[in-house]
Amino acid sequence: MDLRKLKTLIELVQESGIAELEITEGEERVRISRALPGGQMMMPTTPATMLVPAGGAPAAAAAAAVAAAEEPVEEGHVVKSPMVGTFYRSPSPGAPSFIEIGQTITAGQTLCIIEAMKLLNEIESDVAGVVKKVLVENGQPVEYGQPLFLVGQA
Repeated sequence: MDLRKLKTLIELVQESGIAELEITEGEERVRISRALPGGQMMMPTTPATMLVPAGGAPAAAAAAAVAAAEEPVEEGHVVKSPMVGTFYRSPSPGAPSFIEIGQTITAGQTLCIIEAMKLLNEIESDVAGVVKKVLVENGQPVEYGQPLFLVGQA
């Protein structure tokens, strides 16, 4: 199944009132789910989780799922994306990042920029603490509510 067809299916799910769409085409199966009104979440719709051979998950995907399940869960406050857009750690290419792992931050401090529709939106911390993890790569697209940073107690 090609990428244009997947994008069309995702747009169809977003524009319609349906919560889930599943299509099987030969050996490939695509399942697209979205959040329901009222805050109920369905499974994510990233391309890595949508294409699965009919016989089951590939060995690499199964190994990654097992590794992810075995990772210890770190505690802290998760700063989530308030919008859909492109994530940037610094104000411009070549400039230093707004924050680094291990840095102490304050509430209201700029953490990153999310570009949406050619507008650069500064994302500020809603808590004070120490940055434990940056959960998104620079230049990566992000979704609404996607975790961006893990902040621990100072």
